[in-house]
Amino acid sequence: MNTGYDKINKAYESIKDRIPFKPKVALILGSGLGDYADSIDVAEVIDYHNIMDFPISTVLGHKGRFVFGYVGQVPVVIMQGRVHYYEGYQMTDVVLPTRLMKKMGAEILFLTNASGGINFDFNAGDFMLMTDHISLFVPNPLIGPNIDELGVRFPDMGEIYKKDLNQIIRDSAAELNIPLKEGVYVQLTGPSYECPAEIRMLRTMGADAVGMSTVCEAIAANHMGMKVCGISCVSNLASGITDKPLTHAEVQETADRVAPLFKKLITESIIRMGAE
Repeated sequence: MNTGYDKINKAYESIKDRIPFKPKVALILGSGLGDYADSIDVAEVIDYHNIMDFPISTVLGHKGRFVFGYVGQVPVVIMQGRVHYYEGYQMTDVVLPTRLMKKMGAEILFLTNASGGINFDFNAGDFMLMTDHISLFVPNPLIGPNIDELGVRFPDMGEIYKKDLNQIIRDSAAELNIPLKEGVYVQLTGPSYECPAEIRMLRTMGADAVGMSTVCEAIAANHMGMKVCGISCVSNLASGITDKPLTHAEVQETADRVAPLFKKLITESIIRMGAE
């Protein structure tokens, strides 16, 4: 058996008796957005420390656990805290949680993150629907022997963020009267924030927002045949757009400020996805 697939199976076997249902939606909560998991109808909580060979999140504000519950009538599994490449993990470990949620039965991966705004039309606190992405200096999670049990060697990436799911998010935002930007998200390695020259490069490449996660998870999910969508919370303006030094505290402050609208948009979108 492929050692990567074996690791997924061992992680699953170590918690399968505690998984209360087959989730339809897997939701990954980004920096500052983790409190959403506390607002749902919770059925079970599994700490990452209790999962065999599972990577542990070390970032402030990431609780590090799976929360199983219901958004409306939709069964979901939520990652309350993700792991990042910059924490020193191998990329296969970074996407292990995504692969494990697919093993649990999740059909949809709903990604969220906090990002720096590159587009001049963006402001701190904006929500951006991810329509495409760019991976830059980050190892592709599919490098190495292909796990044939998960997907093909050369998966198509022509429509990673599914149009039907994106339309559901647009409709949800319109129903709730929540402004929604759209654009391309780029993942760099971190953990340092980008310098002004790098931001100019990214803007030239067509990026609208930048962060340190998400793209690798989207690639892994797409490889497995999951339907992917995502919303980025623009927590600050990127370096060079503002003279203000960038801090993680600012990310948290912005996320806290927009959290009520974020919760409404995520909830309405998931309920509509569950009806499809």
